[in-house]
Amino acid sequence: MTNKCFAAIDLGTNSCRLLICDEQGKQLCKESSQTRLGEGMYPTMCFTPEAMERGVKCFYDFKQIMNQYPIARYRAIATAGCRMAKNSADFIRQVYYESLIPIEVIDSYEEARLNLKGSLVHVKGKSKYVVLYDLGGGSTEITLATNQQNPKIIHTISIPWGARNAAEAFQLVSANLEQQKKLQQEIIPYVEAFVQETHLKDIAPEVLFLATSSTPLRLAAMINQFGEYKREQCDGLCIRREQLDECILKICSSTQQELAKSPYIGEKRSHIFIAGCTIFKTIYDGLSIPYLTASLKSAVDGIVEELIEEDKNGKVDKVG
Repeated sequence: MTNKCFAAIDLGTNSCRLLICDEQGKQLCKESSQTRLGEGMYPTMCFTPEAMERGVKCFYDFKQIMNQYPIARYRAIATAGCRMAKNSADFIRQVYYESLIPIEVIDSYEEARLNLKGSLVHVKGKSKYVVLYDLGGGSTEITLATNQQNPKIIHTISIPWGARNAAEAFQLVSANLEQQKKLQQEIIPYVEAFVQETHLKDIAPEVLFLATSSTPLRLAAMINQFGEYKREQCDGLCIRREQLDECILKICSSTQQELAKSPYIGEKRSHIFIAGCTIFKTIYDGLSIPYLTASLKSAVDGIVEELIEEDKNGKVDKVG
């Protein structure tokens, strides 16, 4: 085994991810847990005791995995759920008490930056600009950046709706056209403002579109009829807008029970997938995306890359 490893944990509103790599950046371990931390959070804006218990157990389990590797440096971040929950500080204390892992709650800009750094590998240098959007459980970030080795963020916005909180707030467990329209009306002003402020229509020929999260990956698997959802198989796939439209129309006409039986969605994600697809389509419609690339690479990849770079430059150890 390598003498030095680096790890990243990304805690979202619906899932938590762990990535461990060696000092050359080779992936040694990648885990994902459906913590559903934001389940039941709306409208009190507090994590439920059950959700907190799942989250704490996830970090305890991840620490046991990390203990099997010579971790030199790691970073654990939390995003929208912990930014919004009134009792997030209590949850973070419980996590540290059980796992000794300190969680850093990052703002939407840092979230966008890390996702960009991690996912750009698929389109790096192939256009002047890139638009990345990350559909999470509690928020959705849209970012315009230069497409180069060290990308510069030109503009980013955070929409306070993701698949988990929108499903609960708009009761979008099964097909409901009226509620879908209400959710769309919440999303559209953010997208319109992004298009206007970035002058996206003027630079559109020089832009490639990139989407990170399980939603575009699952849609890619469905469109390509893989027979099951294997996220690695979908990483980097390019999907046309017409294909997405046809696939999402079927999904948004389905019941939760039908989605639960899908090999691409499953029981756990069936409760939030219509809301996620509604947000996803509203955004790509508003951005006038002709096609996009689905990316499995995300913030954890960006974190590990930075930790390796910083370690080579002799920066101080971040292990808590």
